[in-house]
Amino acid sequence: MARFALSDTPFDVASLRAELLDARVGAYASFEGWVRDHNDGRAVDGLRYEAYAALAEREGEAILTEAMARFPLLDARCVHRTGDLALGELAVWVGATAAHRDAAFAACRFIIDEVKARVPIWKHERYRDGAADWLHPG
Repeated sequence: MARFALSDTPFDVASLRAELLDARVGAYASFEGWVRDHNDGRAVDGLRYEAYAALAEREGEAILTEAMARFPLLDARCVHRTGDLALGELAVWVGATAAHRDAAFAACRFIIDEVKARVPIWKHERYRDGAADWLHPG
């Protein structure tokens, strides 16, 4: 089963979390990134994420594999949206489970930081003043 996924539609965090839980889990940590109404002092109206899907999925899987090797995890997942998103929509979710909280917290931070740095996903922000810019979401 893939641990990293791109999604062009909204996804349900509760079902993603449920896939991670089992009797061995003592800790669960997650990160949710939402579309906010500002960036670098500019008012944002919405955005569009685009990805080089094949490479993004491969690199995302590599990051999750690294996290599993680096931290004493039981499981970890990440889903990143693509397409048009409105203010307040969920853009990215990371979940990690472990026997103890330190590993779950550390892995969750590692995964989101590496996804933002390495996965070929770009955002096209639409600003309230009518302008727009392409950004790497790191």
